[in-house]
Amino acid sequence: MPRVALDGTQLDAGIAGSTPGRNGTHPDPTTRRPYDRWKRLLDVLGALLVLILGAPLLALVALVVLVTHGRPVLFRHSRPGLHGEVFELVKFRTMRHPDPARGLVTDEQRLTRVGQWLRASSLDELPEFWNVLRGEMSVVGPRPHLVRYLALYSPEQARRHDVRPGITGLAQVRGRNALDWDAKFAYDIEYVDRRSFLLDLRILLATVWVVLSRKGISAPGTATWHEFTGNSPVRSPAGEPDPAYRG
Repeated sequence: MPRVALDGTQLDAGIAGSTPGRNGTHPDPTTRRPYDRWKRLLDVLGALLVLILGAPLLALVALVVLVTHGRPVLFRHSRPGLHGEVFELVKFRTMRHPDPARGLVTDEQRLTRVGQWLRASSLDELPEFWNVLRGEMSVVGPRPHLVRYLALYSPEQARRHDVRPGITGLAQVRGRNALDWDAKFAYDIEYVDRRSFLLDLRILLATVWVVLSRKGISAPGTATWHEFTGNSPVRSPAGEPDPAYRG
């Protein structure tokens, strides 16, 4: 997939404007940490474990999606990852295809009961472990947003791409889609600056509770999410919702 480079001023200013560390200095997010290497190894082992042991569940969910939504079973969409490099994110479909003749136009109209259940249980996210295995995502990290948002980020917000995007993350266990965009980005940058094995472990444990409680699945006032415009939220356009904004 092509790489969409972040603006140079975004990267430079992002480092200069980062949150000061405990010693009063600004951490350099481009510097690899010892944990980053171990994190990648843990990601590979975790993804293999889920894909192998969860194969029967993956097959069952795929069959349910095929029966209720038809083909294709997987939803594929381009997302910016580490350093803005674009990859193809995969997840299970949760909506029917747009069909104005049948009144299937908006997200609310196209989202099925099965799709709602998949989203509430986060089972639609399982194929993303393939992205983890390929090195495009991590198990824990900022959720991948839309490619077009790259041009809208402030220098500080752009720092979320200093690490691989994740299936779950700090923002997902602090409110998911119930958060406004400022809060989401603040938690993303906090993760970039504080990433560690213990933080990842805490996020994974908290994710279990968030999934079971089914809180923050959708943004207030919408069946899916509010689009990021760089200043004020608007309703998402008709079409498959961005999987990044669910959890």
